[in-house]
Formats: sequence, structure tokens, C-alpha cells
Amino acid sequence: MIQRAVQTVAIAAAMVVCGTTANLAAQQDFSWSGSVDRGDAVSIRGINGGIVARAGSGSEVRVTAVKTSEDDPISSVRVEVVEDGDGVLICAVYPTPDNADEENRCARGRAYKMNNKDNDVKVNFTVEVPAGVELNAVTVNGDVEVSGLTGDVNAVTVNGDVDVSTNGSATATTVNGSIEARVGRLDDDLEFTTVNGGVRLTLPAGASADVEATTVNGRIETDFPITIRGRWGPRSARGEIGGGGVSLHITTVNGSIEIIRA
Repeated sequence: MIQRAVQTVAIAAAMVVCGTTANLAAQQDFSWSGSVDRGDAVSIRGINGGIVARAGSGSEVRVTAVKTSEDDPISSVRVEVVEDGDGVLICAVYPTPDNADEENRCARGRAYKMNNKDNDVKVNFTVEVPAGVELNAVTVNGDVEVSGLTGDVNAVTVNGDVDVSTNGSATATTVNGSIEARVGRLDDDLEFTTVNGGVRLTLPAGASADVEATTVNGRIETDFPITIRGRWGPRSARGEIGGGGVSLHITTVNGSIEIIRA
């Protein structure tokens, strides 16, 4: 549950300053902070632009966003906050195209609708996540970088790399990019999927999981002894790490897979 929230949206047109540092500050036109209960989540939904998340120093979630554009006015895209019993959802909301079937909408699950046709505004998010809060970071065109968290992480992009480091569990998905992930717990099923890129996964030394890993153009390497189930080959593997347990699914088409012992 959200206990307190402060949202500030500055008017970019009123910010005319000199110097590189000042200009960057002037583009930082959105900020939000608020307390999210442990076990709840902060969710970021973008389209064009990356997401950077790191551990916060206090109990509050802090989110800032910087908008940039070459052609379209940055004021055409707003950042919207949805607060509910699951935590907080923050979206980059683009203007609905004239020929769209549905209005763009910041919402959870299938109720989320977003079409950014003919709009080149980029929104880059930076998130500070306190201990015990989960993170869902989703974009389309941009990297997702997550470091030093303690809660679970779900990181998704289409065109970009994913780099995740957490003491919790994690899942990561991209299409055109590599995945680097370091997880501290295997409490839930883990999935790491890409098409054009490699997957490098670091697990705790005492990890136990049922592993299924596949690649088409690449190799599979692991630091862990694995009890084989069925066939083990350079491009397809199924077996158990430790005594088995949660499902660990890793797949790519053009890239190699590495499973590393921390």
C-alpha cells in the first residue's frame, strides 16, 4: 500500500539555463517518491528509453525520468503514476494515434495499452528501490540495468541488453540483446530468454534447481555439477543442480549460455 507520495512535474519550457550540467537537470522533468510496503512492487513501463534501478538509501522508492526528442515535442509524452494495493505503477504515456483502436492507458496486466506510432520521444527512468520491494522494469527500446537490490526482479525489453544484480530472485527477457544476471535466491521459477545474444547467469554456490538450457548457435557451459536427465549436448541440456527444485529455464538462438557459481 502506498503510504505517502509526492509527484512533481516541471514545465520544461520554463527551464532555459546554460552549461551542460544545468541543461541535463532541466530535462529531468519528472520525479516521484513514496513509501511502498515490503513485498509490494514498483513497476516501470516504458517504450523508448532505458531503465536504471539501484538500491535506495532509505525506505522510500524514488523515481526520476528524463525526456529527450529529436523531432516531437517532449511535452507530448507524460509520465503517469498509478497507486494501488500492489504498490506503484509508473508509465510513459504517449499520445494515442488517430487510427488506434483503443486509447493509450497506464494500467496493470491486459488493461495496459500503449502505442507510440510516429512519436520519437525517449523517456529514460532512474529508480531507487528500498530493501524488500520488488521491481518490474519493462521497456521496448532500451537497456535495463538493475544493481544491488534485495527484492525480486522482473526485467523485460525487446531491443536492448539486460543486466540484473539482486540478492533476491529474478527473471529477464529480451529479443535483441544479451542477458547478464546475478541472483541470490532461488525461491521461485527463473527464466532468462533472448534471441540474439548470450546469457550469463551467476547463482549462489549452494543453488538447487531443475535446469533446462537451449541454444541454436552457441555453446552451454556450467560451473555446477549437473545430474543429467535425458540428453546433454553442447546446445541442449536438461538436468538437476544440487538436489533439484525450482525451474530454471534459459534459452537463446544466437548466443552462448554460461551458468556460473558465485
